[in-house]
Amino acid sequence: MKKAYLLLADGTLFEGVSVGAEGRTISEIVFTTGMVGYQEILTDPSYYGQTICMTYPLIGNYGLNAEDFESRKSWVSGFIMREACAYPSNWRCDRSIDAYLKSQNIVGLAGIDTRRLTRLLRQSGVMNGILYSEGYEPDEQMIEEMKNFRITGAVDAVTVKEIEHHPAVGEAQRRVALFDFGVKNNIVRELCRRGCDVDVLPARTAPETVLSGNYDGIMLSNGPGDPAENTEIIENLKVLRTSGLPIFGICLGHQLLALSIGAKSAKMKFGHRGVNHPVKDLAADRTYITSQNHGYAILADSVDPEIAEVSHINLNDNTCEGIRHKNAPIFTVQYHPEVCPGPLDSAYLFDQFIDLMNAEKGGNN
Repeated sequence: MKKAYLLLADGTLFEGVSVGAEGRTISEIVFTTGMVGYQEILTDPSYYGQTICMTYPLIGNYGLNAEDFESRKSWVSGFIMREACAYPSNWRCDRSIDAYLKSQNIVGLAGIDTRRLTRLLRQSGVMNGILYSEGYEPDEQMIEEMKNFRITGAVDAVTVKEIEHHPAVGEAQRRVALFDFGVKNNIVRELCRRGCDVDVLPARTAPETVLSGNYDGIMLSNGPGDPAENTEIIENLKVLRTSGLPIFGICLGHQLLALSIGAKSAKMKFGHRGVNHPVKDLAADRTYITSQNHGYAILADSVDPEIAEVSHINLNDNTCEGIRHKNAPIFTVQYHPEVCPGPLDSAYLFDQFIDLMNAEKGGNN
């Protein structure tokens, strides 16, 4: 069995065994705490440009299957596990973690102390690194490139190139324009099963195209990268948020909409990635367990109180987890109500979006 290595920007070296494809990759190294959901993580576009360290020690035990992918391919740069299960057992399984990583040309690493790596990232913050298999050792030039690495152009890399239509389950009640900043399939499913015809739009779709499209509402999807980088999209959202159409933003969509009203974002030390983050809905005075995947956050004190208010906070660190506009049918959340698998506590937010569209249209007419 070939060896594989992770070299971090601070010089720390981890040695393990190679899983998946052989080669090397430069990326940002992050960790996620979910006990399950590795297939969904591997196919979540929000992980573009990142190598994922799974904190749960056994990965691949129930395999992967053709039905649970969250997008058309894997977007991760690398994948790190304590132990990779070579013989998965599940009636739905049709491939192993090793086979899938090979098919996607993803370099994997197993057999390292993932607890040590996670503690290091928590203490020092997310860090760049080179993940490489034996025979692909990096030279000094590549190490310097790794230290200067930044994730850029992420949204443009993952978004669809043309409009994709998804029909409602049953009779269509509403039409939704869903901006693809890195959309997950289950967002589309949640809308379609609630009677929505959904058009998935490229990230840079002009506001005029949406406003002339006879849509009942707009959704802004999750996605990867630094939200402040997307200046053209932010300018487009300034137009859309004054249209009167109901808007629901998730994760990156939340951040971009907040930036469009003048709020500020900041990179977090090690981000929120997992399926057990407690979030308080301030209006309802109720706490929900949520799934999260983000490395940037909106600064709560930068939200203009004349336009919007912070609606949700993270109970672990009090960061902003949602914004509600005061004089427009617009709300956002930083976490993932569509998560599958994961907690279903916040799926009601899709119903709230439907209710907003119905209210704007005077019911179901």
